[in-house]
Amino acid sequence: MKKRKVKVQACTAQNGNGRRKFLRMSGLAIAGSGLLIGCSDDDDFIAPPDPDPDPDPDPVFDLGSGNLGILNYAYALEQLEAAFYQKVLDGSYWMGLDNGEEKQILEDVRNHEVIHREFFKTAINAAVPAEQVLPDLEFDFSSVDFTNRSSVLNTAKMLEDTGVQAYNGAGKLIDTSQTNGAVYLLTAGKIVSVEARHASAIRDLLNPGSSDFAGDDVLTDLGGSGVAYDKATPPAYILAAVGNLNFITTEFTANNLPS
Repeated sequence: MKKRKVKVQACTAQNGNGRRKFLRMSGLAIAGSGLLIGCSDDDDFIAPPDPDPDPDPDPVFDLGSGNLGILNYAYALEQLEAAFYQKVLDGSYWMGLDNGEEKQILEDVRNHEVIHREFFKTAINAAVPAEQVLPDLEFDFSSVDFTNRSSVLNTAKMLEDTGVQAYNGAGKLIDTSQTNGAVYLLTAGKIVSVEARHASAIRDLLNPGSSDFAGDDVLTDLGGSGVAYDKATPPAYILAAVGNLNFITTEFTANNLPS
């Protein structure tokens, strides 16, 4: 979060005796705008307290803890994916596609992600007060060339692979003993299977007829039975990876997510 500066006007001697004026401000922490602290003829003038202190007018949202934190976490990822695919459909690469199948796949993926996003928005709003619901995020996709097929599809591949790992990693953190916990877990399982279908479809568009639809780079071994399982990645690692993309410009924290 960007703090706004506090403007302090320096005091100067006004009585001609050369005594230095002091402004004593102990423990002041203000994030206000254009606050001007004036001078006094009194040697020991202390600025009066703000009658309506507002130490942090724009606090950074935290995803929360328990099932709420996981829901907000998933909601953030779905907002990201939905916003990305909307940019894809607004771009000249998608609009100019002659391949009707490829065009339809990307439109279907956009529709799915929007539905997922709205599901989480509705579910969280039904469960908690509005101030505990992750706000609408803002994004910057300027690093993606939406006129270029490779740029779009490789970004889509990365987001879909990340989404699958995120849901797999978060599923075990959902507390099914809590209200609607079992419903949340069941829905997460239904969503991650669709995310995996998206990932496979995008990978096949990039490398048709290959084994990349479920490549070894996204699969892992489980108990020595062989490389045949999707990875499950904890939220902290997913959020760090997503943060490094610099797509999300709205700041939020995840200080209380279970791990």
